Amino acid sequence: MARILVVDDEMGIRELLSEILSDEGHDVTLAENAAAARAARAAQRPDMVLLDIWMPDTDGISLLKEWAAAGQLTMPVVMMSGHGTIDSAVEATRIGAMDFLEKPIALAKLLATVKRALARASSPDARPTAPSLSAIGRSGMLRDVRRKIEQMSTRSRTILLRCGPSSFGELAARTLMVPGRRWLDFAGIAGPITQEQLDGARSGVLYAGDIATLSRMQQKNLAFALERLDRLDARLIGCCAQHPAELQAAGWDPGLLARLFEIVLPLPPLADLRDEVADLAEDVLKHLVDSGEVPARRLADSARPMLRQHAWPNGYAELVSVLRSAALAELGEDIDASALRPLLRQAGTPSMPGLDQPLREAREAFERMYFEHHMEREGGNMTRLAERSGLERTHLYRKLKQLGLPVGRRSETHE
Repeated sequence: MARILVVDDEMGIRELLSEILSDEGHDVTLAENAAAARAARAAQRPDMVLLDIWMPDTDGISLLKEWAAAGQLTMPVVMMSGHGTIDSAVEATRIGAMDFLEKPIALAKLLATVKRALARASSPDARPTAPSLSAIGRSGMLRDVRRKIEQMSTRSRTILLRCGPSSFGELAARTLMVPGRRWLDFAGIAGPITQEQLDGARSGVLYAGDIATLSRMQQKNLAFALERLDRLDARLIGCCAQHPAELQAAGWDPGLLARLFEIVLPLPPLADLRDEVADLAEDVLKHLVDSGEVPARRLADSARPMLRQHAWPNGYAELVSVLRSAALAELGEDIDASALRPLLRQAGTPSMPGLDQPLREAREAFERMYFEHHMEREGGNMTRLAERSGLERTHLYRKLKQLGLPVGRRSETHE
């Protein structure tokens, strides 16, 4: 009937729940800790999860937060604990858990809870949550951006992200989302906004997108919502690369602009996030898979150096486009450097490494271009490539692997 993942560090509990749920006709997968749960969730995308709170490696609340932040809370999760408290139940529900079961679990309550969870999973309103910086920004610039947004939101209900239309502005804005709360996109409302629509986004995030593209009616909707943020307990996030004077010249109300530009946070371009772009790509790919936009695919290690070296002239939108295209075209499970290379060339990879790069990165970019050129010229023949480059073959293989380039992918029978 349904795929159910049971996560509990006690073997007896796992086996008991498996027996009960299997007798009900469900396909049950068992995981003894968070690491096994991550692997099981990635492998089969269960219809629901029964998740223990107290586990030795990572507790269930932390795993739930991880899934929610990464946009992977695509299935109903029911928490379990033999040491349950009201605080634990409230915390789990706030993060996105559907329900809370206290051990020992009564059979009738278990079956009723599973039935409700599966009914919710099959609801047309059940759809994957979009990713945010909460999962990606563990270190570096993205972490700082996330922390700044969270800090600013404690003092202001309105934040304007200084960035272009192809940036990761929406990803940054979703950092403030709480699972179970509404995300209201102003760009999707062409006519006058209603109080009912705003009430539906209570305690959520009102997203204006690139405000320079909003129509006059949408600007009025924005002004209407701004006056009601306190009452709604909501946050309003917009993006803009233009100066207020430019928008005022285009007909915007000066008072509305003053409100919107009161708190501004500049976002770094994707080209400045070289050390984090591969982690960002992995999270985007997970969301594309979970939302059903692409088949199950994962990013190979060989793709990471190529993602880091690319200049990303078209920003975050280009990254999403490249990953979606590669995943749809890839016949295997892994998206490697060979799958990304033609897409990045089409997207505008410069013919020479950027002179504004650090020396080490510029040297790596040149070496990659050098070996790509001669690998294509020699038809992938490693012997001739070694002779052409003047490198001993062991050193050559090590260098190609370091640069994320394929090794010996074609026949070498013509040596």
